[in-house]
Amino acid sequence: MTDSQPTHNTKPSNPQPTYRTDDGDNGGVSRGLLNVLLVFLESAITLILRFDPKLRQLAYPLAERGTVVCIRTYLPHVQFYATFGYRGVLLDDRLPNDKTTPDMTVNAYSFQLINAITTHSSGSVESLQIRGSHEDMHDFKAFLVQLGVGGVIQNLLGKVKGKPAPTPEQKAEKQENYKAKIAEQSARIDELTVHNHKLNTALIELQGKQKSTFIALVVVGIIALVAIIMNFV
Repeated sequence: MTDSQPTHNTKPSNPQPTYRTDDGDNGGVSRGLLNVLLVFLESAITLILRFDPKLRQLAYPLAERGTVVCIRTYLPHVQFYATFGYRGVLLDDRLPNDKTTPDMTVNAYSFQLINAITTHSSGSVESLQIRGSHEDMHDFKAFLVQLGVGGVIQNLLGKVKGKPAPTPEQKAEKQENYKAKIAEQSARIDELTVHNHKLNTALIELQGKQKSTFIALVVVGIIALVAIIMNFV
């Protein structure tokens, strides 16, 4: 009886991917532990989608097509599926029942996948081995680049703390804008003051004309009355 040393390959020798649907362990990681990790990751992605409208916009084409991505990582060897839908991104260790094969496959080491989903680095995303249609790959890569957790944390802190303090250049620009608005309002006030003065002058002139007309009418009335009296004397 001879002893044989086992060999461990980090990547399968068969280039064609296999899509498991059985209930066994998933490539060395127990299915129970994998499901816990998938639930946590799915909840995190849902939270990110809620606070990042641009990420929702990038996910929309994938959701509209119902894109399913098979993700396979090495060290440890794990395989799971991401299904894009209008309710978000659903993660499962099984291929959806309405699919015989995924629309895309992603092969990478675990640390490469972590870098891709925690940074906004396009280089980290390009390091992943992604296979699929050109349209799906383009939309999925754009989604991964925007998915960076660092940017989401900044967005959340911005919502909690409010707007960041303006820079000196922004303060100077605001002051200039305020000065321009004040000058514009002052010019408008001066214009209205002149117009109001003209209206007051016209009103005084009109009142003077009305007074002169009234006096003239009184004088004419008195003359007419005297003339009538003189005719009867």
